[in-house]
Amino acid sequence: MMWKGIVLFLAALVGIVLFLYGANYYDDTVGWAGIILVISSFAAWLALKVYGFTRKKESLEAVKL
Repeated sequence: MMWKGIVLFLAALVGIVLFLYGANYYDDTVGWAGIILVISSFAAWLALKVYGFTRKKESLEAVKL
């Protein structure tokens, strides 16, 4: 799970750099691509967290004491 977090962090960082580049050079396509990249990396991180929580809950229910 750690490598997925690093990849999503790097994708968000690239998105921020693209947004700043697009803002400085008045290139709206690059700027919007950066914004979309940041939002999608956050959504993917959130989806992975939700999946991890639901996956742990299923494994705990399988154990009978």
